[in-house]
Amino acid sequence: MYRQAILGATVEEGSPSGAAQTCEEILRAEGLTKTFTSGTSQLTPLDGIGFSVRRGEMLAVVGPSGTGKSTLLHLLAALDTPTSGTVYFAGDSLWARTESGLAEYRNRAVGFVWQRHHLLPDFTAAENVAMPLLIRGESLGAALRAASEWLGEVGLGGQSEQRAGELSGGEQQRVAIARAVVNQPALLLADEPTGDLDERNAEIIFELMQRLHRSHHLTSILATHNSMLARRADRVLALEHGKLAECGGASEESARTRVTRV
Repeated sequence: MYRQAILGATVEEGSPSGAAQTCEEILRAEGLTKTFTSGTSQLTPLDGIGFSVRRGEMLAVVGPSGTGKSTLLHLLAALDTPTSGTVYFAGDSLWARTESGLAEYRNRAVGFVWQRHHLLPDFTAAENVAMPLLIRGESLGAALRAASEWLGEVGLGGQSEQRAGELSGGEQQRVAIARAVVNQPALLLADEPTGDLDERNAEIIFELMQRLHRSHHLTSILATHNSMLARRADRVLALEHGKLAECGGASEESARTRVTRV
């Protein structure tokens, strides 16, 4: 269903969201399987899937709720371990790393945006954004200065000292995005980042993520059930029944448009 929704839709003309300018592979999954056991029954949302992501690419993973999109992102971020298979980052298997190596990967290589922002409501916006830097060992002053700069990048430069709980839903998600990129990660993983927002704020958040993706040379993987937003990614994969299927994306559609015009 989701594959048909993507393939059968009309994509607006224009340049891709930030299509990779290189074929260099940054991330690869091989035989990735995750099985959950509950009593005597088993659920396998990921069943031996494999795919690769090029450096600089924006990839969307679509599918109905409950199909395993969040599970997949958790494995790519090393927040969970697979039943079998592995994920390679920059050519090295994640699960060949030590626990400290995995912690460093999560803190330095990956930025994660959740559907629900998971901010500390009684802390200021700047203090929330500074958390990954403090975990890394940065001084409080340096971390807060960097946090304020990133808040400026997401349009909240004047609200650094405002408590997170006093911000609107869209503003809170912008703080969460700033927190995800404050460490300048190689990978930005986003799990339904617009799922809790109205249509207007969803558009604002998606455009912000596209802008940061381009300007900071990120590799971004977005899990969403919003096919309209997904089609603006460079490439789209549909996850259903434990398997991934290629669905095209903005890069492919732009190429088709150019060929057709020639």
